[in-house]
Amino acid sequence: MMRQLLLTIIISPAAVWGHYLPGVTPKSFAEGDLVKLKVNKMTSQKTLYPVEYYKLPFCQPAGGPKADSENLGEFLSGDRIESSPYILRMKKDMYCEQVCVSNLGRAESTDGKSRKKDANRMVGAIRRNYHNNWIVDNLSAASISENDKTIMTKFYQGFPVGYIDKASRLAMVNNHVNIIVHYHPVETGEDLYRVVMFLVEPFSISHQFKEIEGSTEVELINPIESCDPSKRSTTNHTAWEMFHKNSMQQQVASGRVLFTYDVSWVKSDVKWGSRWDIYLNMGGAIPDRVHWLNILNSVLVVLVLTFILAAILVRNLRRDLVRYSRVATDEEKADDLEDFGWKLVHADVFRPPSTAPMLLSVMCGTGAQLVGCSLTTIIFSALGFLNPSYRGGLIMGLLSCFVLMGGVAGYVSASLYKTFKGKSWQKNTTMTALFFPGIVFSVFFFLDMCAISQKSSDSVPFTTLVVLLLMWFGVSTPLVFCGAYLGYKRDAIEFPVKTSSIPRQVPDQP
Repeated sequence: MMRQLLLTIIISPAAVWGHYLPGVTPKSFAEGDLVKLKVNKMTSQKTLYPVEYYKLPFCQPAGGPKADSENLGEFLSGDRIESSPYILRMKKDMYCEQVCVSNLGRAESTDGKSRKKDANRMVGAIRRNYHNNWIVDNLSAASISENDKTIMTKFYQGFPVGYIDKASRLAMVNNHVNIIVHYHPVETGEDLYRVVMFLVEPFSISHQFKEIEGSTEVELINPIESCDPSKRSTTNHTAWEMFHKNSMQQQVASGRVLFTYDVSWVKSDVKWGSRWDIYLNMGGAIPDRVHWLNILNSVLVVLVLTFILAAILVRNLRRDLVRYSRVATDEEKADDLEDFGWKLVHADVFRPPSTAPMLLSVMCGTGAQLVGCSLTTIIFSALGFLNPSYRGGLIMGLLSCFVLMGGVAGYVSASLYKTFKGKSWQKNTTMTALFFPGIVFSVFFFLDMCAISQKSSDSVPFTTLVVLLLMWFGVSTPLVFCGAYLGYKRDAIEFPVKTSSIPRQVPDQP
């Protein structure tokens, strides 16, 4: 029996490490299978208020967008994942597929003074530098930007809704996207494939079209090469040169606009387990050497400061030890050797605070709770359970660890308060459970009201607020009281030196 138990203990870690730790099972697709493209909130570094994707007049899927099931962490981070009208099928290239014709609103005024007043919602989003964040197989979209000289790829911030034309100073909307999906064949030999990278290259193309009555599609007038049905068998995907060599106009963000997209599939050597690597290092935007130099610089600064502080403390301690350990002369005995250095205050170091000992206990308990929460989250992150592929996982982990560490806060707070000879035990425990979380929740609620006033997706639904309150009062608070009960039952903390009954007078400072 013991041998079987030991064998199980040895084999279990190997079985765990042999699987992808975060618990996300790889999803495989056969050729022609539907690969869902989902849309998330739009973000901006200018306003810092994310906005739901369908707040703007983008094309919607048949039957309306359907919200994806999200966890608490995704709600708190402002994610709003929904379905999209873009259809992707594994290894099936598509050329200039029409999505819909959408009315973006009235035209932007050319008068600089009234432009802001006349702008429609799409123009406002473009001028505030909002970016789309699309998702395919849980991978965020990287953005490809192209001009006549360079092609640049960014693996963060998504891709822009549009841009401001330098010549006319008008907002242009990106109404065409090249969707590029990299895939890797499954190693088992079956005809299955896995998505390992997702890229989007946006374009602004002024499609001239004629609407067909009773049809969702339109007839294109003088289309670019990739949108010409007669050339699709020999054409390449939409590229910057196609519409610039034909002097094709850019699409102004107003009026009725046709949205189109290309899909191309590219075989990749990147394996599914390594697909997040390029996102985490942002596609090499910051060289590894810069990271290592920053780490080395920080370590050297810490070591130098530690060495200086240790040298000062050792020198003072050695001087005091030499003074007190040597044999006193007759003169020194007659003068009754005075306390010097650290011995001068050793009887006052552990004296309980005369004002607000309860506040100190509460803050120490909360500090222990935060330290425990941080260490636990770091450990689980290092093991891979809170990696970026699990959306909202980090916030969920932090929140869960903080709630479960309520027992630590109650225990530390009660132990210190008992050592301080406090009598209001119930009040101290209640303060530990409510003081810091109450401040944090009040600030969070205020920011949530600001987000609601701005109609941002960062605003937390009422049901999520109820869940947070249940976690606070239903889990954290009882754990604080349980920890406090154990803290009051233990003996008071014994300090290494005795505290004098008469506080030492602090001399006036010059």
